[in-house]
Amino acid sequence: MGTASFLKSAQALLRIRNQLVRECLAELLAVFVLILISLSGSAQMVTSFEKKGNIVTAYLAGALSIMVAIHMAGGVSGAHLNPAFSFAMCLLEQFPWWKLPIFVAMQVLGAFLSAGAVYALYYDAIWHYGNGTLTTSGPQETASIFATYPADYLSLSNGFLDQVIGTALLIMGVLAMLDTRNKSVPKGLEPVAMALLVFCIEISMGSNCNCPLNPARDFGPRLFTYVAGWGAEVFRWVEGRGRGGGWQ
Repeated sequence: MGTASFLKSAQALLRIRNQLVRECLAELLAVFVLILISLSGSAQMVTSFEKKGNIVTAYLAGALSIMVAIHMAGGVSGAHLNPAFSFAMCLLEQFPWWKLPIFVAMQVLGAFLSAGAVYALYYDAIWHYGNGTLTTSGPQETASIFATYPADYLSLSNGFLDQVIGTALLIMGVLAMLDTRNKSVPKGLEPVAMALLVFCIEISMGSNCNCPLNPARDFGPRLFTYVAGWGAEVFRWVEGRGRGGGWQ
């Protein structure tokens, strides 16, 4: 009885009753898990010299992480996970504008913290792969584990168009799945359908920019790489530079 009473008291003490705080924590945790799985897939591919993964497995990890994240936060915050989606909801008057900067901050923070977790998890592998250096270009660069970098041939204008089309397709696809006037996705399978949507976009539109699609997914980890030692080069664009991209 004593243990049961203690657990009930602890549960009551730790219970968060403020709805906004609950939503913020849900977004933070869901994005953290989303980016943790997604970046870990990239880290495993890169640091193993593609012996324990390839671009398809990395894309699959990113897509399946969407499913996990939606299950974690869908019932609390709606699992926006993406500032672009939150912005779209505001435009459609399905989400209050005053919540937008709060959700975006939580999403970016979740991605930043998750990048730190992946760095800790693959710390030895990253330094071994990079021969003791943290670089953004060259055959042993490791910055692309965390953030997306455009292909060598890509211009800034084409990269911008690439992201507009990819992100728009993602938002339209999600909205279509949620629209009750359309052929509905079987109840409970919405996260699976959205994961498949992301996977489809990744394997068909990933060659230019590696499909960031999510500003928080890209900016949070990119900011982490800047702080962790990759330097300001992670924010610089130089056309035609880098192992797999034009950021330098």
